[in-house]
Amino acid sequence: MRTANTHPGFSLKIVALALLAAFGCAAHAADDEIAALIRPDSSVSVGAAGLTGTNGERSWFGQYSGLRRDDTYLLLDIDVIKRDAATGTWTTFQGRDLGLDTRELRFGQQKQGDWKYTFDYNEMVRHDPRTINTAVTGTGSNALSVTRLATPGSGDDLNLDLKRKIFTVGVEKWLSNSLQFEASFRNEDKNGARLFGNGFQCTSGAAPSPTCPASGTQWALLMLPEPINSTTQQFEARLNFSTEKLFLSGGYYGSFYNNQFTSMGATVNGNLGNPVGNPMSPALTPQLRSILQLPMALPPDNQAHQIFLSGNYAFTPTTKANFKYAFTHATQTDSFAAFTGAPAGRSNLGGEVDTALYQAGITSRPIPKLSLLANVRYEDRNDKTPIEYYNLEGTKAFTNGNYSPKRLVGKAEASYQLPAGFRGTVGADYESVDRGMFVPTNSVAGLSGLRQKTEEAGYRLELRRAMTETLSGAVAYQNSDRSGGTWLKPNTGLGVTPTADGAIYSRTAIFPMSMVDRNREKIRASADWSATERLTLQFMAEWGEDKFSAPTTKGLSASYMGFYGIDAVYALSDDWRLTGFWSRGDQTTHIDHSTGYMAALRNRTETFGLGINGKPTGRLTVGGDLLLSADKDKYQQDLDASASAASKTLLATSGGLPDVTFRQFTARMFGKYAIEKNSAVRVDFIHQRTKLNEWTWGYNGTPFVYSDNTTVYLNPKQSVSYLGATYIVALP
Repeated sequence: MRTANTHPGFSLKIVALALLAAFGCAAHAADDEIAALIRPDSSVSVGAAGLTGTNGERSWFGQYSGLRRDDTYLLLDIDVIKRDAATGTWTTFQGRDLGLDTRELRFGQQKQGDWKYTFDYNEMVRHDPRTINTAVTGTGSNALSVTRLATPGSGDDLNLDLKRKIFTVGVEKWLSNSLQFEASFRNEDKNGARLFGNGFQCTSGAAPSPTCPASGTQWALLMLPEPINSTTQQFEARLNFSTEKLFLSGGYYGSFYNNQFTSMGATVNGNLGNPVGNPMSPALTPQLRSILQLPMALPPDNQAHQIFLSGNYAFTPTTKANFKYAFTHATQTDSFAAFTGAPAGRSNLGGEVDTALYQAGITSRPIPKLSLLANVRYEDRNDKTPIEYYNLEGTKAFTNGNYSPKRLVGKAEASYQLPAGFRGTVGADYESVDRGMFVPTNSVAGLSGLRQKTEEAGYRLELRRAMTETLSGAVAYQNSDRSGGTWLKPNTGLGVTPTADGAIYSRTAIFPMSMVDRNREKIRASADWSATERLTLQFMAEWGEDKFSAPTTKGLSASYMGFYGIDAVYALSDDWRLTGFWSRGDQTTHIDHSTGYMAALRNRTETFGLGINGKPTGRLTVGGDLLLSADKDKYQQDLDASASAASKTLLATSGGLPDVTFRQFTARMFGKYAIEKNSAVRVDFIHQRTKLNEWTWGYNGTPFVYSDNTTVYLNPKQSVSYLGATYIVALP
């Protein structure tokens, strides 16, 4: 996968930041203009790039681009395109980012309308932006060793990364004028480690005496990197059949996931630290140590097989139908050998899920002014996984559950051309979910009730008009209501009992937000305006509200969203173009916790961009982009009358959680000069500044500290500059 900030030397394009994707059109247009001078079928691009800043100052810039660890890089791309005029066979070879660890290679041949084959190789890397200082050893393996550092920051820096290597082969063959065969195979190897960990507190209801000591409280939190060493293989084969009115496509798809590590664990050496950083006193108990050293399951091996058939049929030139059927059989039978305490006679989960999907739709234009659309989709999932007693909480034993939902989704829409240039659209939507029967030997923890069935119905209205030849606009309104069947109240022991709303009501009850009643409203307005021959403007505004209700005064009560934006393109002259945009998003969620905590969580994002590109001369193209972005999470907190005196004092003295802010400024400039008809040189410069306040992993320069004095830190002020130059030459 390619992103705008990961590919210096991409043929005639160079590295650009992911957040500059919105400006990509300006740079690409400039490339197309210079390409008119050199127009090579095949080319080589070679150059070098350098970066300023330390590893920590490049953690955002180099998170996915591979431009983090080193100060200089080789930029090398190859693009070979050949055609055999006698046979009509095309041969292509492409190499991208060959000097980086995000390199891509592709080779293929094809005879148009007859056959085709391709080989692709890609590498992708993800560097964790946070710096970890630790004494933990064994990173990358499933056997870690934890030793407490004398002081935070006195260990070794650990930079976690995750690398993917992907190989894909594809073939196509036309068997006849109406029958085509396609097949592909994809192998992805993923290696590295990512941030992970575990923790526990004694005494706990989940681990009563003697698992935890009968008296005293002791807890610990450990940073344990999760080892990644897995392979995912995907195979697909299909036949496509087409006639003048009918198209059919059917075949097989298979997915196979294999993880080299089924579990991970750690050996905890010596004592750990208490919440204020001092050694635990009394020292870490054998019981808590034993719990912290228990193996943890990692994603298990699994596979899925699907057969499918889809197609469409044209009854008339104005009436067409489409359909799809797919059946998927998925299994998970990874061995329990790494664990103890499995149910008698059970060596693996025996996971088995069958899913059937049915879809049908029709579109029609019975008269020139009227368009109709209808679509229905039904998904039936059947979880056949055996039920066994896997779980133990204190002395309470309970089984796994299975989830076999049946989901029906329908949509209908009519659009009519009204007088005076108006076009009106009316739509209706419906969704029902039946989650199946609750397993009576399972247990519900932390929730006051569940629902087996929910239904949602809604409607949509839109009015669109071309007011003049240069101005058009649209306004739309959407409303939907979700409700459900009888609540299922968890029993004191196992299972659930159907209960009316009045009987299950509790002021502090907690219900899943996906099951409670909800009313949703949304309004959207947009306009396109060609103000002059040189100036084009686009406007968009959207507002939405969700209101939730359940037999409680707590939980999620409402959420609001708003989005506003404007895009502009102005042609200064035939050779120069100016682009710009501004957008603002605002979302607030109101949620109350059963303990008396009340919050209005607000997220606001704002982005402004300005770009220019042009041709000072026939051989020279230049351009630049500026991007400003800001993101702010605000925690408006309050307490209800049931809150404790200690909570009220803490909120009054601390003011609650501070805001989380993220700001980024990016400037990008490029110049490209066509030296001859078959060669050009390009120079790119990027400067990025990032400032953030992320208290979840540290506050005011103090990093987050684990119980072994491992620290996690993210540089809150980052500044990096990139300079790259490439020489592009056409191949004979």
